[in-house]
Amino acid sequence: MEKKGFEELMGRLEEIVEKLESGDLPLEESMDLFEEGIKIFKLCNKKLEGAQARVQRLVKDLKGDFHLVPLEEEDGP
Repeated sequence: MEKKGFEELMGRLEEIVEKLESGDLPLEESMDLFEEGIKIFKLCNKKLEGAQARVQRLVKDLKGDFHLVPLEEEDGP
């Protein structure tokens, strides 16, 4: 499952949510889908955290030089 792309995982998660929201499933199947959904959620979160760590923004300083700055550092004073 980890080799699947983020969008594919989110699509599967949406399918799971729709099925669970329908209320037409037996309890055991609902529990299995819920567990799968939690695993997918955690994997998507892990992928998002990895992407966030890679995001960098090109910033131009007062001298006109460009620097790559991690996203969380751009929100300074």
